[in-house]
Amino acid sequence: MNKLNVSIIGVPMDHGQNRRGVDMGPSAIRYAGVVERIEALGHTVTDEGDIQIGHADGSIDTETNLRNLKVVTDATEALGAKVFEVAEAGNFPLVLGGDHSIAIGTLAGISERHENLGVIWYDAHADMNTSDTSPSGNIHGMPLAASFGLGHEQLTNIRGYSPKVKPENIVIIGARSVDPGERELIKERGIRVYSMHELDKMGMDAVIDDAIHYLKEERRTDAVHLSLDLDGIDPMYTPGVGTPVPGGITYRESHLAMELLHDAGIITSAEFVEVNPILDEKNRTADVAVALIGSLLGEKLL
Repeated sequence: MNKLNVSIIGVPMDHGQNRRGVDMGPSAIRYAGVVERIEALGHTVTDEGDIQIGHADGSIDTETNLRNLKVVTDATEALGAKVFEVAEAGNFPLVLGGDHSIAIGTLAGISERHENLGVIWYDAHADMNTSDTSPSGNIHGMPLAASFGLGHEQLTNIRGYSPKVKPENIVIIGARSVDPGERELIKERGIRVYSMHELDKMGMDAVIDDAIHYLKEERRTDAVHLSLDLDGIDPMYTPGVGTPVPGGITYRESHLAMELLHDAGIITSAEFVEVNPILDEKNRTADVAVALIGSLLGEKLL
């Protein structure tokens, strides 16, 4: 197994939605032993600390239908710069959230270094709303749309360019809660989605194999980022998330997915988001995040 220089970047962001507590996610994941878990695999770890997050009042702007636009924009700009810096240094960026709005910054920093970035979006939700389609105005439901160029220009133009990723280079795994506007966009843009229906029919091993083949066929992508929302996993295993959806991926299936992605050697950066300790039970959700990070980075039973 190749040994990596892993740079951990915490993003204590809870302004992409309106439920407090997810800003403590990076601390909870660190407390659950993420550094020690990665180092035990022989990788080198540098904890880069946390991105500074500004204050916001949580209100929705009546003109934009967006909650906390400025603070989210500022934070994702700072995150994009940091991710670009550590990737340029040859390190593996591992971003800890924080709500899923942070992916706007993560993708901005990574994609700047690649012609055709691929994205595996492991999530119960599609996160492809815009201010026109969002029922809540929460930016954590918009990062994928913003990353392929749809939405408010402050979100689409992080790091001064757009789009960050092509719709045909995106794979969503675990979807089971998709808004009407997102459903239309998925069909219109031809985005590859493995919903729970496909997972139940095909099995996780076949889904991951198919996703890998799809992203790598004819050299479609030159790097692949994993964005894993802990609500992609069934809430019986990850109770500490803000938007739980029953009927999700199991704990063991998630480990299998991470093991297969590691064995394929295609993941070049990753983020684990939406751990909310206030809603959790004895840090169970952060423990799951750390265990899955271990599998992604090469942990084996034997």
